[in-house]
Amino acid sequence: MRRAGLSRERILDAALELVDRDGVAALSMRRLGKELGVEAMTLYYYLPNKDAVLDGLVDRALAGVTVRPEGPWREWARAFAVSFRAALLAHPGLLPLLATRPVSTPGGLLTVEIAAGALVEEGFSPTEALHVITTLATFVIGQVLAEAGRTPGHDQPDPEPPVDPARHPVLAEALAAGLGTPGDHEDRFVYALDALVTGLAPR
Repeated sequence: MRRAGLSRERILDAALELVDRDGVAALSMRRLGKELGVEAMTLYYYLPNKDAVLDGLVDRALAGVTVRPEGPWREWARAFAVSFRAALLAHPGLLPLLATRPVSTPGGLLTVEIAAGALVEEGFSPTEALHVITTLATFVIGQVLAEAGRTPGHDQPDPEPPVDPARHPVLAEALAAGLGTPGDHEDRFVYALDALVTGLAPR
């Protein structure tokens, strides 16, 4: 039965807020219904099961990701990785979901198809094109897991390890230069992304 003021989008909004606050493990139809002030059974009118909610959250996470396969492929592939990182940092609670759940929604599959098709036009085989996309996505997810997991709110530096400058001069110098700060996370991401994109090529 429809409920006044309730919609698929509002349910997904509430699910995203719940996941951002308490993590994916806390998400259940019963808990989601409680957040919205309705019985869990009411939600099934809009979303048939929890998997549909999870797929909707994946689509939400990917909706803001830029994939415009125009111009040199390394440039737009790099832009995709930068955009994907920003989307994940905005909703770090979704990281376990995106790291383990394959893209299966129509919107997600179309995005992958467009990017893969553009890579095939650049000389990659279909399998290689998907390898490029997967490699970039898993690199970004790993990077953001390190950032979000160790930097609450993304505005505090990582806790410094007990480094003795006499015994660990290189580590001490790196820490003094900002290792583990948000700026360092950004620098590491750009450094590694440039190396990764430069090294990818059709066989």
